[in-house]
Amino acid sequence: MTNDQTHVIVGASLAGAKAAETLRAAGFDGRVVLVGAEDERPYERPPLSKDYLRGEVDREKVYVHGEGFYSEHDIELRLGTTAVDLNASRKELTLDDGDRLSYDRLLLATGSEPRRLTIPGADLDGVLYLRSVHDSDLLRERLDRGGAVVVVGAGWIGAEVAASARQRGLEVTVIEPASVPLERVMGTEVGAIYRDIHTEHGVQMLMGTGVEAFEGDEAVERVRTSDGRLIDCDFVVVGVGVQPRIQLAAQAGLDVDNGILVDEHLETSMPGVFAAGDVANARHPFYGERIRVEHWANALHQGPAAARNMLGPADRFDRLPYFFSDQYEVGMEYSGFARDWDRVVFRGDPASREFIAFWISDERVVAGMNVNVWDVNDPIRRLIGERVTVDDRRLADPDVPIDQLVQAQRGGVA
Repeated sequence: MTNDQTHVIVGASLAGAKAAETLRAAGFDGRVVLVGAEDERPYERPPLSKDYLRGEVDREKVYVHGEGFYSEHDIELRLGTTAVDLNASRKELTLDDGDRLSYDRLLLATGSEPRRLTIPGADLDGVLYLRSVHDSDLLRERLDRGGAVVVVGAGWIGAEVAASARQRGLEVTVIEPASVPLERVMGTEVGAIYRDIHTEHGVQMLMGTGVEAFEGDEAVERVRTSDGRLIDCDFVVVGVGVQPRIQLAAQAGLDVDNGILVDEHLETSMPGVFAAGDVANARHPFYGERIRVEHWANALHQGPAAARNMLGPADRFDRLPYFFSDQYEVGMEYSGFARDWDRVVFRGDPASREFIAFWISDERVVAGMNVNVWDVNDPIRRLIGERVTVDDRRLADPDVPIDQLVQAQRGGVA
């Protein structure tokens, strides 16, 4: 595909890197520029709270591509560079070094950033956040020293950091305003399972509790909770969610609302400008609504889909959301999207830490999670994707293969 066009990608992230790879794989031989604010070439984030944080894998394992990939594929990698202005009508991007890039197609893969606490003591040394590989390096140094850590927030980052710290032998306290970990995503029944997993491994779980202040002279020494307790610590990790980096898009006049608004082809309100990854609030054909997904698999698949659409409308991005997590010896995969549900059906005994949970709405499975049960994710996705009407007893019966439920639907209720 001979082409003298220039395609620019802002965000040297997983989504951005896979988009650049896809442009070349699809035969685009014009100019490809990948702009990244960090000095590191694109890397994957899941290891930063797990095996990389614990020192079990080295830095090379987190990168998306080998060091020579970008030069070998004639991809201009502009690291340590931030896009500061976008003039979408002129199709021009200004970088913080003063350079201006004219483009034919633009992909915004700017990702998200941690929500930061503004309580007293929030600026003390030892109050840490985890987003970048540099953050993970700093946090690993703290783990190496041992001691006691308070983790604020029991979402995915908080739960995984707590598990990694406990596996490294630290004293760990988790503080979370919700009644159980991961309550917003999984509800109280499944969240209670993760609470118990952490408790069994020696983590102090302070649920239904907020943080009033971090205290200490120059560095954090203790955390004051909303119920008046003082928790001594050597450092703190805050994991209270992220917010999409929409500043560049908003300044350029693109439609934004909890991310950059894109259609099912991942194109923004400005023709020729696309968005993918954490920052994209995309209209999803399967769900008939907009969803913004902050997980690894979404970036892995959405970046390439956006790249193909930059070359000409090809893909409606309708892939079901997927994420995974490893905490201690408990591994899980989750597929689907459940904003609300009627009930949760379990296949297997959650106490055994080997089970499948199904979230049911209107007698159909809208999400499923397999915990230490493998090679079932594909049939779970088919169960969701084919909108199978289920019978709870058969769904809960481990002797009934999940694939059989999908096949039974074609002849009636599964």
